[in-house]
Amino acid sequence: MKRIFALLLAAILLVSFAACAAAPSQTEQTAQTEQTEQTEQTQTKDSVVIAIGSEPETLDPTQGWGHGSAPIVQSTLVKYTAQLTFENDLATDYSLSDDALVWTFTLRDDAYFTDGTPVTAQDVAFTLETAKAAQGAVDLTYMESAEAVDEHTVKITLSQPTSIFLNTLASVGIVPEHAYDENYGRSPIGSGPYKFVEWRPQEQILFTANEDYYGGAPAIKNVAVVFMSEDAALAAVQAGQVDVAYSTATLGKTQVAGYHVEAIKSADNRGFTLPVLPDTGETTESGAPIGNNVTCNLEIRQAIAYAIDRQQIADTVLNGFGRPAYSENDSMPWNNPEVKIDTDVECAKQLLADAGWADTDGDGIVEKDGLKASFRCVYPAGDSVRQAVGMAAAEQVKAIGIEITVEGMSWDEIMRVMFSEAVVMGWGSASPNETYYLYRSEGALLDDFYNPEGYQSARTDGYLNDAMQARTAEEANECWKKVQWDGTDGTSMRGQCPWVWIVNLDHVTYVRDGLSIGEQPIHGHGHGLPLIQNLQEWHWDAD
Repeated sequence: MKRIFALLLAAILLVSFAACAAAPSQTEQTAQTEQTEQTEQTQTKDSVVIAIGSEPETLDPTQGWGHGSAPIVQSTLVKYTAQLTFENDLATDYSLSDDALVWTFTLRDDAYFTDGTPVTAQDVAFTLETAKAAQGAVDLTYMESAEAVDEHTVKITLSQPTSIFLNTLASVGIVPEHAYDENYGRSPIGSGPYKFVEWRPQEQILFTANEDYYGGAPAIKNVAVVFMSEDAALAAVQAGQVDVAYSTATLGKTQVAGYHVEAIKSADNRGFTLPVLPDTGETTESGAPIGNNVTCNLEIRQAIAYAIDRQQIADTVLNGFGRPAYSENDSMPWNNPEVKIDTDVECAKQLLADAGWADTDGDGIVEKDGLKASFRCVYPAGDSVRQAVGMAAAEQVKAIGIEITVEGMSWDEIMRVMFSEAVVMGWGSASPNETYYLYRSEGALLDDFYNPEGYQSARTDGYLNDAMQARTAEEANECWKKVQWDGTDGTSMRGQCPWVWIVNLDHVTYVRDGLSIGEQPIHGHGHGLPLIQNLQEWHWDAD
């Protein structure tokens, strides 16, 4: 059955794309339309073809599959609701010791891997220990051990209280110890709502419903996830070849008969990272230069923040498919609403004037002590949205006498200049762990993308540590809010402003009429896999 489905789907896609290659005559179009209508009348509504742009590197949760959302092949101990609260999945109950170091989970007794083997506490312990050892996307550095107490009870011991632990567990799918090896990520089995069928690299991954899933068999039986650029995905929608396709704000206004566009709210943000250190000739361990003598000035960073009209960029550049951004975690429970600022060009000009910046030679660029307020901002070449957002913001700040030259580069090139130049960067996560990595002092100037601006603050570190070690989510959220703004200082644009946040993107998605993709939770960063985290809730409407 799996092989038949795979062959049929491949044949359909090949025929469809071949048909799309030539422009049909009016007679041919009419015949094709009639044939499509006849096919739709007779086909069983239990399959979907989904086009996304990003292919996963692995389907192994210990290596990062499902990170920030939810794996569909594997089950998790707990899972997110659409409101970003937690509910049990494999766990039926859990408790936390008085010192907040020991979590004990009780497992359900009706969960089975798709090879018929029951899911046990030993599988959970094995998964977590394997993920910790991998030192990949799943951060379990604070976990001391995971051990099976009995078949249905697992005890997890932490080295320190960690408020984000449930957020982490909601993304870590449980793998079978008996069937785990180095090839697992390319041919996984699990206990989730879907079973893996086949992976054709750079083409598609096929899944089928797990009919024995303890949560009930999904309504969508067969799923093909195909990998396409945004332009190709839109062409596939226009040809009726896919049921769901991710698109972009620049393409989302295209109307296609038989489809509607869903603008899914996200915390997927775009903004400028601005180096906060001066250029003293120092370099990172990899030899990348550190510091920028323009952006190291707080008044420059804050003036840019106040000069940008975020709503205008959301309306024009994003075609209305987005919202102004004021932090890395807008709309999340741990966001501080006081970080919001209004566009105020006069305030921006005053900040510069008060600090001694003035246009003394009449070229439209302010200067101070012979230094022009001019710098470069880079973005990944080929990313039209980042390019457009960066150029629109750069055009707006000309009004206050700051010149930003926007230039595209490869990611490899960006990694060599991001400690000394501004970057159009993006983040967004369903976990406050992201805030921790973006602003902790020990993460500054490492060869990763979290804190290239070099922000360091003992005050912020204190709030971050308090948030991580809080006993409850509510207590932690108050600390996360103080990281951003404690009334006098913080990481936000009202404070030290290492970031100028600009917009949150809507995840623009074409959906065939008659298909429900369920209540989508707020998406994190990444235009692809977050969409399918609730795949078991999708269904075709009855005719």
